[in-house]
Amino acid sequence: MKARSRLRQRTVKIENQDGRLVIRGMGKWYHHWRDPYHLLLTIPWIGFVGVVSTAYLLLNSLFALAYLAGGDCLNGAKPGSFSDAFFFSVQTLASIGYGTISPKTFYANSIVTLEAIASLLVIAVVTGLSFARFSRPIAKVLFSKFIIITTDNHQPTLMFRIANERHNFILEATAQAYLILDEETTEGSFIRRIHELKLLRHRTPSLILSWTIMHRLEPDSPLYGLTPAELIERHANISVLITGVDETVAYTINARHNYAPEEILFDHRFEDIIYKSNNGDRYFDYSRFHHVKPHENSGE
Repeated sequence: MKARSRLRQRTVKIENQDGRLVIRGMGKWYHHWRDPYHLLLTIPWIGFVGVVSTAYLLLNSLFALAYLAGGDCLNGAKPGSFSDAFFFSVQTLASIGYGTISPKTFYANSIVTLEAIASLLVIAVVTGLSFARFSRPIAKVLFSKFIIITTDNHQPTLMFRIANERHNFILEATAQAYLILDEETTEGSFIRRIHELKLLRHRTPSLILSWTIMHRLEPDSPLYGLTPAELIERHANISVLITGVDETVAYTINARHNYAPEEILFDHRFEDIIYKSNNGDRYFDYSRFHHVKPHENSGE
């Protein structure tokens, strides 16, 4: 018999959200319903508890119905009582064993055996999922709201900054930046092309507070010569990826952020976020982390 497969065509919508081209539903937990394991890892905690609780009640209800199907097969239970059969199932599944109700037939003992096996599997799965959710590394990296293009050492330079909100060590932190924009090939074909931006320093041994990341706008830079209007017209985005090792849990963490054309500011600079006190102490002011101001000679 010849197997036939049908390809189900799906249309993916790419929305323009404030200058960003975003795949609709990207990263949303409810789009993983075809992958139960991924769904249970990404669903919010209240949803995870709800799913586990519902599955627990349904499983006990199924075993309660199985006990009822055996007639008067439980000592200490009222014949035909769903509540007695249900709570006996709960005690069996959790290995509580109060002894008030007990099986008295071969059929009931067979169902108890199956439920004991099911309890081992259920506890193992729920424990594994809970541990996987707790152990997922989550990066607390703050990205500046804007990318600025300014002058550094008499050279046009793109800058953005990041901060470690946990104030612990992120070891061997690495930064990557990419320019993504619409292009047209010599044959007239449309393409969404990705250009890597060469950073002055793409790695730092440890990220504790803040890191300003820079890219020179030299003739070989993909951004060289592009104006703000061209960036908007070509739906340009700058995608940033930060990776490193969280010293606390010794796990690799990742953080990413996309900048729309409207968030790329020409002829601006960041405000200082580190200042000294009279006694020589230094302070890091997070309240000014996103603050930028135009150059005095920019005419703005």
